Amino acid sequence: MRRFIFDDAHDSFRDSVSRFFQKEVTPHTQRWREQGFVDREIYRKAGEQGYLLLWAEERFGGAGIDDFRYDQIVIEENWRHGDAGLYFQLHSNLVAPYIGGLGTETQKQRWLPDVIAGNKILAVAMTEPAAGSDLAGMKASAQDCGDHWLLNGSKTYISNGQLADLIIVAARTVPDQKYGIGLFVVEAGMAGFQRGRRLKKMGMAAQDTSELFFDNVKVPKENVLGDPAKGFGYLAQFLAKERLVCAIDGCALAQTAFDLTLDFVQQRKAFGKPVGTFQNSRFALAGMRTQIDVVQSFIDQCVLQANAGQLSAELAAEAKLAATELAGGIADQCVQLHGGAGYMDEYRISRLYTDARAMRIFAGSSEIMKEIIGRGLGLDERKLK
Repeated sequence: MRRFIFDDAHDSFRDSVSRFFQKEVTPHTQRWREQGFVDREIYRKAGEQGYLLLWAEERFGGAGIDDFRYDQIVIEENWRHGDAGLYFQLHSNLVAPYIGGLGTETQKQRWLPDVIAGNKILAVAMTEPAAGSDLAGMKASAQDCGDHWLLNGSKTYISNGQLADLIIVAARTVPDQKYGIGLFVVEAGMAGFQRGRRLKKMGMAAQDTSELFFDNVKVPKENVLGDPAKGFGYLAQFLAKERLVCAIDGCALAQTAFDLTLDFVQQRKAFGKPVGTFQNSRFALAGMRTQIDVVQSFIDQCVLQANAGQLSAELAAEAKLAATELAGGIADQCVQLHGGAGYMDEYRISRLYTDARAMRIFAGSSEIMKEIIGRGLGLDERKLK
């Protein structure tokens, strides 16, 4: 289905981004999966092309493009020609906005130029062993010691955990308040900060996911983002955009899986004719095409809502729920249509299948998305008692 949200400028940008991924990313994906992380150099190369933090102001080295469709294109082309383990979207669209939206002028001047250039890689540390989707249950703490904060605790499942130079850490600052949380920028090399093991995962093998430990880390006051007691509200504020990014990921994965499978069934033969000519294959692909078009149209409208500053938490939850459930379902059907080949790691569809599984968990599980949507309908037990 033709997507009417893009104009000629977007199409031209997509062409250049596509060439970048095919030249600089595609040849390295197998090696990155084997080593368990991407090369730092790819961030610098993307920075040179202006593909990181497209929204950032020109005075910091950014492109100053306040149009999320351009970010959407970068994400989609990475799925088409790159690898799930290359997390430009985390760097540019999930973590950097905390600095851009909450940082002081001094903090922006200090960090954004290197982040935009790809010289410094970002991560955000929220999840703990006993606190995932329920962020209010986190145990990591920060104590105000006058000229600095003393940070203690651990985080797990942190994307870019090994590579990151700047990590935004959420920690409890008001012990007796459920939502008394602050956001602290921990820099690589700070005393007491240690990276744990790189975690092995079902999918996204090239995505560096790690444990992080903080033992009496002295965080300067100038490394605090916003009010140190209002971090929970800040996290909620930025989660809608994060979930929209996840939705774009889900649709892009589904489209990529579909394209691979359509090509496969046209080439692979059984009983003397292409697999795609069998009614089962035609019906399966027809159903998938319809599902993808429907969800993609919805996600595209959500992107326009985000551009207008009107993306609600409930709508973002709907987008993530629909797109990530779609990704899992499409990937599963595509593996089936590949037959035995679909179970082999040498075929990309196998990797997309395992990559898709995490989408229904991170940034809030599908069950949490349903809770958010349901409460938005007025079905909140606190209000109905």
